[in-house]
Amino acid sequence: MVTSQTAEPDPRRWRALAVTLTAGFMSLLDVSIVNVALPSIQEGLGASTAGVQWVVSGYALTFGLVLVSGGRLGDALGRRRMFLIALSAFVLTSAVAGAAMNETMLVTARLLQGMAAGMLTPQNSGLIQEMFSGAERGRAFGAFGTTVSLSTAVGPVLGGAIIGLFGAENGWRWVFLVNIPIGALAFVLALRWLPKAPRRTTPLRSQLDFVGVVLLGFAVLGVLFPLVRSEQGGWSTLWWMPLVAVACVVAFVWWERRVVRRGGAPLLDVRLFTETPGYATGAAIGTVYFAGFAGIWLVFALYFQQGLGYTPLESGLVVTPFAIGAAVSATLAGRLVARLGRVLTLVGLCLVLLGLGAVGVVGPMVDASITGFAVALPLVVAGFGGGMVISPNTTLTLEAVPTRMAGVAGGALQTGQRIGTAIGVAVLASVFHIGIESDGGYDDGLRWAMLSAVALVALALALAVVDLRRRPGVDPQRRQRTARATTPLE
Repeated sequence: MVTSQTAEPDPRRWRALAVTLTAGFMSLLDVSIVNVALPSIQEGLGASTAGVQWVVSGYALTFGLVLVSGGRLGDALGRRRMFLIALSAFVLTSAVAGAAMNETMLVTARLLQGMAAGMLTPQNSGLIQEMFSGAERGRAFGAFGTTVSLSTAVGPVLGGAIIGLFGAENGWRWVFLVNIPIGALAFVLALRWLPKAPRRTTPLRSQLDFVGVVLLGFAVLGVLFPLVRSEQGGWSTLWWMPLVAVACVVAFVWWERRVVRRGGAPLLDVRLFTETPGYATGAAIGTVYFAGFAGIWLVFALYFQQGLGYTPLESGLVVTPFAIGAAVSATLAGRLVARLGRVLTLVGLCLVLLGLGAVGVVGPMVDASITGFAVALPLVVAGFGGGMVISPNTTLTLEAVPTRMAGVAGGALQTGQRIGTAIGVAVLASVFHIGIESDGGYDDGLRWAMLSAVALVALALALAVVDLRRRPGVDPQRRQRTARATTPLE
């Protein structure tokens, strides 16, 4: 860990990063890998349709619900300690999910597993802020961006492979049980390599804002719950929850400002959004981009499996070019972000627009037998662009955030991404279903869904242009001097 401007960096920092990213990969992978296991779960447990949907949506709900609180706990307790606690909980709940004897046990385990993942994930960005500085931080966030991109894209492939290897009846159990040996190894290595936090000099209770936790929790719940239930008519019965969420946000902002005025420790200092250069715009870019990016995976799964008759594994392999492109470009972008800054994001978003637009045009035009090959190049282009969005945007959004607040700032950033994901899945799935009910069937569904994704990515591009115009320049030393001069939270 870097303790000052002149201190030598911890020689274990890259090994520590590999451990945290491995654990982060598991937690993010479990968002998408379970989708292909739902038929296996239904067959093996005799679960209801609503129950298996909760296996997916319940994880996403509790994951997003605790991200900010998890980040704040990491800032207060120490990120190493919170990482170890959350990783232990994630491994334990994975074991319970894999051993579930009935639908209720599995859904409960998934809710708790999502909560553990939400506590674990903010420690990644916080530890990167803590262990790295300068150009190295960009490379570390590049590795983080590669992890996010790969975990999202390869989930269906790995899930399909595991089901194929262990069989339809019990293969779904190994989707969860595979986390146990990986998590146990990560725990042992984290004990050795993660930097220890300095001993606290103030009581823990004084560092925790319980009122803020409750208010923000209800606000996030009011947004996410109707979205994750949208396929089951959530909007028609839960239309009032977003109104409650707005009221909770207003109350939360008032309360957090009151805590700051009284010299207390807020859950989320709202000056991150109002006075920290680049944070609010960067968070908005991430939220909108994830709405367009994350929603396409469900559409692809439905189009290729239901529309074209692909197996889950074949469907997952079709979208693998996106993952390959994203993995390559995220690593490169991490090395270039210190020099090119927001320009990288602009180029990346343009490539995503081009690639997804081409998928919407080319896919329906060719014979079903060659569709997977026809969309491979557009998906590589979109993936290459996507890798240039996530890691640079994370680096640029957090660059002016004080290290002591890195956990909660990363948690808030990722909460926006979870909300964006939920919005994107709901919107794109709805548009896709409307399209397939038209005369064009599944082809129209794909066209309309890709058009919607392109519109959302274009909005993220507009926000990136606004942020570029506000920034002092692409020179990293100039950006850092400006950030230090204008950040009020140190």
